[in-house]
Amino acid sequence: MRAIETVGIVGAGAWGTALAQTAARAGRRVVLYARDAEVVSAVAKEGRNPRHLAEVELERAIRPTGAIEEAVASDALLLAVPAQSVRGVCEALPRSDAPLVICAKGFETATGLRLSEVIGEVRPEARIAALSGPNFAREVALGMPGATALGCADRKLGRALAEALSSPQLRVYRTSDLVGVEVGGAVKNVLAIAAGIVIGRGLGENARAALITRGLAELARLGEALGARRETLMGLSGLGDVLLSCMSLTSRNMALGHAIGQGADPRELRDRPGPLAEGVFSAGAAVRLAARHRVEVPISAAVDAILESRIGVDAALDALMRRPLKPEVEGQDRPDAMP
Repeated sequence: MRAIETVGIVGAGAWGTALAQTAARAGRRVVLYARDAEVVSAVAKEGRNPRHLAEVELERAIRPTGAIEEAVASDALLLAVPAQSVRGVCEALPRSDAPLVICAKGFETATGLRLSEVIGEVRPEARIAALSGPNFAREVALGMPGATALGCADRKLGRALAEALSSPQLRVYRTSDLVGVEVGGAVKNVLAIAAGIVIGRGLGENARAALITRGLAELARLGEALGARRETLMGLSGLGDVLLSCMSLTSRNMALGHAIGQGADPRELRDRPGPLAEGVFSAGAAVRLAARHRVEVPISAAVDAILESRIGVDAALDALMRRPLKPEVEGQDRPDAMP
Protein backbone atom coordinates (compact mmCIF):
# COMPACT_ATOMS: atom_id res chain seq x y z
CA MET A 1 0.00 0.00 0.00
CA ARG A 2 1.62 3.25 -1.15
CA ALA A 3 1.65 6.29 1.09
CA ILE A 4 -1.19 8.77 0.67
CA GLU A 5 0.32 12.16 -0.18
CA THR A 6 -2.62 13.94 -1.81
CA VAL A 7 -6.19 14.02 -0.51
CA GLY A 8 -9.15 15.07 -2.64
CA ILE A 9 -12.34 16.25 -0.95
CA VAL A 10 -15.69 16.38 -2.74
CA GLY A 11 -17.90 18.89 -1.00
CA ALA A 12 -16.91 22.26 0.47
CA GLY A 13 -19.54 22.49 3.17
CA ALA A 14 -18.60 22.86 6.83
CA TRP A 15 -17.45 19.26 7.22
CA GLY A 16 -15.59 19.15 3.91
CA THR A 17 -13.81 22.40 4.81
CA ALA A 18 -12.89 21.08 8.25
CA LEU A 19 -11.56 17.84 6.75
CA ALA A 20 -9.48 19.85 4.30
CA GLN A 21 -7.97 21.68 7.27
CA THR A 22 -7.08 18.54 9.18
CA ALA A 23 -5.63 16.78 6.11
CA ALA A 24 -3.48 19.82 5.38
CA ARG A 25 -2.30 19.94 9.00
CA ALA A 26 -1.38 16.27 8.64
CA GLY A 27 1.03 17.25 5.88
CA ARG A 28 -1.06 16.20 2.90
CA ARG A 29 -1.62 18.20 -0.27
CA VAL A 30 -5.34 18.86 -0.41
CA VAL A 31 -7.60 19.46 -3.41
CA LEU A 32 -11.01 20.77 -2.29
CA TYR A 33 -13.78 20.52 -4.88
CA ALA A 34 -16.70 22.97 -4.67
CA ARG A 35 -19.55 23.45 -7.12
CA ASP A 36 -19.89 27.12 -6.13
CA ALA A 37 -17.46 29.26 -8.14
CA GLU A 38 -17.60 31.96 -5.44
CA VAL A 39 -16.30 29.47 -2.86
CA VAL A 40 -13.48 28.36 -5.17
CA SER A 41 -12.46 31.97 -5.82
CA ALA A 42 -12.63 33.05 -2.16
CA VAL A 43 -10.62 30.07 -0.88
CA ALA A 44 -7.96 30.70 -3.54
CA LYS A 45 -7.73 34.47 -3.02
CA GLU A 46 -8.64 35.00 0.61
CA GLY A 47 -7.95 31.65 2.26
CA ARG A 48 -11.50 31.45 3.62
CA ASN A 49 -14.76 29.70 2.72
CA PRO A 50 -17.40 32.45 2.62
CA ARG A 51 -20.30 29.99 2.90
CA HIS A 52 -19.11 27.82 5.78
CA LEU A 53 -16.78 28.47 8.74
CA ALA A 54 -15.97 31.88 7.28
CA GLU A 55 -14.09 32.87 10.44
CA VAL A 56 -11.50 30.10 9.94
CA GLU A 57 -8.29 30.93 8.09
CA LEU A 58 -7.57 27.94 5.86
CA GLU A 59 -4.24 26.19 5.49
CA ARG A 60 -2.19 27.15 2.44
CA ALA A 61 -1.86 23.52 1.38
CA ILE A 62 -5.56 23.52 0.44
CA ARG A 63 -6.10 24.07 -3.27
CA PRO A 64 -9.71 24.76 -4.27
CA THR A 65 -11.07 23.69 -7.62
CA GLY A 66 -14.29 23.66 -9.57
CA ALA A 67 -13.10 20.71 -11.66
CA ILE A 68 -13.99 17.47 -9.95
CA GLU A 69 -11.43 15.59 -12.07
CA GLU A 70 -8.64 17.35 -10.17
CA ALA A 71 -9.92 16.11 -6.81
CA VAL A 72 -10.48 12.59 -8.13
CA ALA A 73 -6.84 12.43 -9.29
CA SER A 74 -5.69 12.39 -5.63
CA ASP A 75 -4.38 9.36 -3.73
CA ALA A 76 -7.56 9.23 -1.62
CA LEU A 77 -10.97 10.82 -2.12
CA LEU A 78 -13.16 11.98 0.78
CA LEU A 79 -16.89 12.26 0.05
CA ALA A 80 -18.09 15.10 2.26
CA VAL A 81 -21.59 15.30 0.76
CA PRO A 82 -25.01 14.63 2.35
CA ALA A 83 -25.89 10.97 2.78
CA GLN A 84 -28.78 11.15 0.32
CA SER A 85 -26.43 12.56 -2.35
CA VAL A 86 -23.80 9.81 -2.16
CA ARG A 87 -25.35 7.66 -4.91
CA GLY A 88 -25.65 10.52 -7.40
CA VAL A 89 -22.17 11.82 -6.66
CA CYS A 90 -20.60 8.39 -7.12
CA GLU A 91 -22.46 7.89 -10.38
CA ALA A 92 -21.02 11.18 -11.65
CA LEU A 93 -17.44 10.68 -10.45
CA PRO A 94 -14.80 10.04 -13.11
CA ARG A 95 -13.22 6.60 -12.82
CA SER A 96 -10.26 6.42 -10.47
CA ASP A 97 -8.22 3.98 -8.38
CA ALA A 98 -8.41 6.29 -5.36
CA PRO A 99 -10.12 4.77 -2.30
CA LEU A 100 -13.43 6.41 -1.39
CA VAL A 101 -13.88 7.60 2.18
CA ILE A 102 -17.49 8.18 3.25
CA CYS A 103 -17.73 11.26 5.47
CA ALA A 104 -21.54 11.43 5.72
CA LYS A 105 -23.61 9.64 8.34
CA GLY A 106 -26.91 7.99 7.53
CA PHE A 107 -28.81 5.33 5.64
CA GLU A 108 -30.05 5.86 2.09
CA THR A 109 -33.71 6.49 2.82
CA ALA A 110 -35.09 5.01 -0.42
CA THR A 111 -33.34 1.66 0.02
CA GLY A 112 -32.30 1.43 3.67
CA LEU A 113 -28.77 0.67 2.52
CA ARG A 114 -25.65 1.71 4.38
CA LEU A 115 -23.65 4.19 2.33
CA SER A 116 -20.87 1.68 1.65
CA GLU A 117 -23.53 -0.61 0.19
CA VAL A 118 -24.76 2.25 -2.00
CA ILE A 119 -21.23 2.79 -3.33
CA GLY A 120 -20.84 -0.96 -3.77
CA GLU A 121 -23.82 -0.93 -6.13
CA VAL A 122 -22.57 2.03 -8.14
CA ARG A 123 -18.82 1.35 -8.00
CA PRO A 124 -18.32 -2.34 -7.17
CA GLU A 125 -14.59 -2.02 -7.79
CA ALA A 126 -14.14 0.75 -5.23
CA ARG A 127 -12.10 0.41 -2.05
CA ILE A 128 -14.26 1.94 0.68
CA ALA A 129 -13.76 3.38 4.14
CA ALA A 130 -15.99 5.44 6.44
CA LEU A 131 -15.00 8.28 8.76
CA SER A 132 -17.29 8.77 11.72
CA GLY A 133 -16.69 10.07 15.19
CA PRO A 134 -17.61 12.65 17.79
CA ASN A 135 -16.62 15.72 15.80
CA PHE A 136 -18.15 19.14 15.28
CA ALA A 137 -16.82 20.73 12.10
CA ARG A 138 -15.97 24.11 13.62
CA GLU A 139 -13.83 22.62 16.39
CA VAL A 140 -11.97 20.41 13.92
CA ALA A 141 -11.39 23.37 11.59
CA LEU A 142 -10.04 25.50 14.43
CA GLY A 143 -7.58 22.79 15.43
CA MET A 144 -9.15 21.91 18.78
CA PRO A 145 -8.08 18.45 20.00
CA GLY A 146 -10.28 15.51 19.13
CA ALA A 147 -10.48 11.95 17.89
CA THR A 148 -12.46 10.13 15.24
CA ALA A 149 -12.99 6.57 14.01
CA LEU A 150 -12.21 5.23 10.57
CA GLY A 151 -13.79 1.96 9.48
CA CYS A 152 -12.22 -0.03 6.66
CA ALA A 153 -12.42 -3.77 6.04
CA ASP A 154 -9.05 -3.60 4.24
CA ARG A 155 -6.65 -3.30 7.19
CA LYS A 156 -3.70 -2.03 5.12
CA LEU A 157 -5.82 0.65 3.51
CA GLY A 158 -7.31 1.59 6.87
CA ARG A 159 -3.83 2.02 8.33
CA ALA A 160 -2.69 4.17 5.40
CA LEU A 161 -5.77 6.40 5.61
CA ALA A 162 -5.49 6.79 9.38
CA GLU A 163 -1.85 7.81 9.06
CA ALA A 164 -2.66 10.23 6.24
CA LEU A 165 -5.45 12.01 8.14
CA SER A 166 -4.06 12.03 11.69
CA SER A 167 -2.45 15.20 12.98
CA PRO A 168 -1.41 16.63 16.36
CA GLN A 169 -4.93 18.08 16.56
CA LEU A 170 -6.96 15.02 15.48
CA ARG A 171 -6.27 11.36 16.25
CA VAL A 172 -7.78 8.85 13.82
CA TYR A 173 -8.47 5.44 15.33
CA ARG A 174 -8.98 2.68 12.78
CA THR A 175 -11.16 -0.43 12.89
CA SER A 176 -11.94 -3.15 10.38
CA ASP A 177 -15.60 -2.98 11.45
CA LEU A 178 -16.93 -0.80 8.66
CA VAL A 179 -20.52 -1.81 9.44
CA GLY A 180 -20.25 -0.69 13.06
CA VAL A 181 -18.81 2.70 12.13
CA GLU A 182 -21.60 3.31 9.62
CA VAL A 183 -24.47 2.13 11.82
CA GLY A 184 -23.24 4.11 14.81
CA GLY A 185 -22.99 7.28 12.74
CA ALA A 186 -26.45 6.83 11.25
CA VAL A 187 -28.44 5.92 14.37
CA LYS A 188 -26.83 8.56 16.60
CA ASN A 189 -28.51 11.20 14.43
CA VAL A 190 -31.92 9.73 15.26
CA LEU A 191 -31.10 9.58 18.97
CA ALA A 192 -29.95 13.21 18.85
CA ILE A 193 -33.35 14.27 17.54
CA ALA A 194 -34.94 12.38 20.44
CA ALA A 195 -32.59 14.09 22.93
CA GLY A 196 -33.47 17.47 21.45
CA ILE A 197 -37.18 16.73 21.89
CA VAL A 198 -36.59 15.76 25.53
CA ILE A 199 -34.74 18.99 26.35
CA GLY A 200 -37.00 21.18 24.22
CA ARG A 201 -40.01 19.77 26.07
CA GLY A 202 -38.40 20.54 29.41
CA LEU A 203 -38.35 16.90 30.53
CA GLY A 204 -35.07 17.23 32.41
CA GLU A 205 -31.63 15.70 32.56
CA ASN A 206 -32.82 12.44 34.12
CA ALA A 207 -34.88 11.85 31.02
CA ARG A 208 -31.96 12.69 28.71
CA ALA A 209 -29.64 10.32 30.58
CA ALA A 210 -32.22 7.54 30.35
CA LEU A 211 -32.75 8.25 26.66
CA ILE A 212 -29.02 8.12 25.87
CA THR A 213 -28.55 4.88 27.80
CA ARG A 214 -31.55 3.09 26.33
CA GLY A 215 -30.72 4.56 22.93
CA LEU A 216 -27.30 2.93 23.10
CA ALA A 217 -28.96 -0.40 23.86
CA GLU A 218 -31.18 0.12 20.84
CA LEU A 219 -28.18 1.03 18.69
CA ALA A 220 -26.34 -2.09 19.85
CA ARG A 221 -29.29 -4.38 19.03
CA LEU A 222 -29.69 -3.02 15.53
CA GLY A 223 -25.97 -2.82 14.87
CA GLU A 224 -25.33 -6.42 15.89
CA ALA A 225 -28.27 -7.58 13.76
CA LEU A 226 -26.62 -5.86 10.78
CA GLY A 227 -23.24 -7.44 11.50
CA ALA A 228 -21.51 -4.78 13.61
CA ARG A 229 -19.32 -5.53 16.61
CA ARG A 230 -20.60 -4.30 19.98
CA GLU A 231 -17.21 -2.87 20.95
CA THR A 232 -17.33 -0.60 17.90
CA LEU A 233 -20.76 0.67 18.90
CA MET A 234 -19.44 1.44 22.38
CA GLY A 235 -16.49 3.35 20.89
CA LEU A 236 -15.97 6.70 19.19
CA SER A 237 -18.42 6.23 16.32
CA GLY A 238 -21.16 4.91 18.62
CA LEU A 239 -21.07 6.00 22.25
CA GLY A 240 -18.77 8.96 21.53
CA ASP A 241 -20.90 10.35 18.75
CA VAL A 242 -24.14 9.73 20.65
CA LEU A 243 -22.84 11.70 23.64
CA LEU A 244 -21.66 14.61 21.50
CA SER A 245 -24.82 14.84 19.41
CA CYS A 246 -27.22 14.39 22.33
CA MET A 247 -25.54 16.95 24.61
CA SER A 248 -25.17 20.04 22.41
CA LEU A 249 -27.45 22.17 20.27
CA THR A 250 -24.50 22.60 17.91
CA SER A 251 -25.78 19.29 16.51
CA ARG A 252 -28.28 20.01 13.72
CA ASN A 253 -30.17 16.87 14.71
CA MET A 254 -30.51 17.87 18.35
CA ALA A 255 -31.42 21.43 17.36
CA LEU A 256 -34.21 20.11 15.13
CA GLY A 257 -35.53 17.91 17.93
CA HIS A 258 -35.32 20.82 20.35
CA ALA A 259 -37.51 22.91 18.06
CA ILE A 260 -40.04 20.08 17.81
CA GLY A 261 -40.03 19.69 21.60
CA GLN A 262 -40.86 23.39 21.90
CA GLY A 263 -43.85 22.97 19.61
CA ALA A 264 -42.57 23.49 16.06
CA ASP A 265 -44.32 21.57 13.29
CA PRO A 266 -42.01 18.76 12.06
CA ARG A 267 -43.31 19.17 8.51
CA GLU A 268 -42.42 22.85 8.43
CA LEU A 269 -38.93 22.11 9.75
CA ARG A 270 -38.43 19.51 7.04
CA ASP A 271 -39.48 21.92 4.31
CA ARG A 272 -37.33 24.87 5.35
CA PRO A 273 -34.33 25.77 3.15
CA GLY A 274 -30.77 24.95 4.13
CA PRO A 275 -29.00 21.80 5.31
CA LEU A 276 -31.40 19.26 6.80
CA ALA A 277 -30.55 17.07 9.77
CA GLU A 278 -29.64 13.61 8.46
CA GLY A 279 -31.61 11.93 11.24
CA VAL A 280 -34.80 12.97 9.45
CA PHE A 281 -33.89 10.56 6.67
CA SER A 282 -32.32 7.86 8.84
CA ALA A 283 -35.18 7.42 11.32
CA GLY A 284 -37.57 5.69 8.94
CA ALA A 285 -34.78 3.65 7.37
CA ALA A 286 -33.64 2.45 10.80
CA VAL A 287 -37.18 1.41 11.72
CA ARG A 288 -37.60 -0.54 8.49
CA LEU A 289 -34.22 -2.23 8.90
CA ALA A 290 -35.12 -3.17 12.47
CA ALA A 291 -38.42 -4.68 11.36
CA ARG A 292 -36.64 -6.69 8.68
CA HIS A 293 -34.25 -8.10 11.27
CA ARG A 294 -36.89 -8.44 14.02
CA VAL A 295 -35.19 -5.98 16.34
CA GLU A 296 -37.00 -3.58 18.67
CA VAL A 297 -36.10 0.10 18.24
CA PRO A 298 -38.81 1.95 20.18
CA ILE A 299 -36.98 5.28 20.40
CA SER A 300 -36.23 5.40 16.67
CA ALA A 301 -39.81 4.35 15.97
CA ALA A 302 -41.12 7.17 18.15
CA VAL A 303 -38.88 9.72 16.41
CA ASP A 304 -40.00 8.51 12.99
CA ALA A 305 -43.68 8.71 14.00
CA ILE A 306 -43.20 12.27 15.32
CA LEU A 307 -41.33 13.40 12.19
CA GLU A 308 -44.06 11.95 9.98
CA SER A 309 -46.74 13.61 12.16
CA ARG A 310 -48.37 10.26 12.92
CA ILE A 311 -48.19 10.99 16.65
CA GLY A 312 -47.55 13.95 18.90
CA VAL A 313 -44.63 14.34 21.29
CA ASP A 314 -46.66 13.78 24.46
CA ALA A 315 -48.38 10.69 23.08
CA ALA A 316 -45.04 9.27 21.95
CA LEU A 317 -43.54 9.84 25.39
CA ASP A 318 -46.53 8.21 27.08
CA ALA A 319 -46.26 5.16 24.82
CA LEU A 320 -42.54 4.79 25.58
CA MET A 321 -43.07 5.07 29.34
CA ARG A 322 -45.88 2.50 29.28
CA ARG A 323 -43.92 -0.19 27.46
CA PRO A 324 -43.78 -3.53 29.33
CA LEU A 325 -41.12 -3.65 32.03
CA LYS A 326 -38.16 -5.95 31.42
CA PRO A 327 -34.60 -6.55 32.65
CA GLU A 328 -32.06 -3.90 31.70
CA VAL A 329 -29.75 -6.56 30.25
CA GLU A 330 -31.45 -8.91 27.81
CA GLY A 331 -31.48 -12.55 28.85
CA GLN A 332 -31.38 -11.94 32.61
CA ASP A 333 -34.74 -13.70 33.03
CA ARG A 334 -33.48 -16.98 31.58
CA PRO A 335 -33.47 -19.85 34.12
CA ASP A 336 -29.73 -20.30 33.59
CA ALA A 337 -28.88 -16.61 33.99
CA MET A 338 -26.60 -15.51 36.84
CA PRO A 339 -28.48 -14.04 39.85
